[in-house]
Amino acid sequence: MSAADSGPMRAGCRPIIEDKWSLVLVSTLGAGPLRFTELRRRIDGISQRMLTVTLRNLERDGILLRTVHNVMPPNISYELTPLGTSFLAAVRPMLDWGEANLELVEKARAAHDARDK
Repeated sequence: MSAADSGPMRAGCRPIIEDKWSLVLVSTLGAGPLRFTELRRRIDGISQRMLTVTLRNLERDGILLRTVHNVMPPNISYELTPLGTSFLAAVRPMLDWGEANLELVEKARAAHDARDK
């Protein structure tokens, strides 16, 4: 068992790093503040409930800031905090790698699945 499996990472930052939707949300908010509906529209496949839960968790962890604007109807926006911006800088290379290699990974998966038939 590694230190990451039993130490502070397990209870602390590890859930943020491992959560797919957290990475997608932080990446999306890297362009600037967005409202809930804009986030939902931009993130394909996320349910309203999962978006809500993930936003709450990231706010609790200090990764993003939730701002309520006093207008009618109420307008709530989300943006990265300085901690969130540093998190994005840390995971950006991984996200870029995923985008750059998506086609190769899909081809490898197809070849592997074809061998198993």
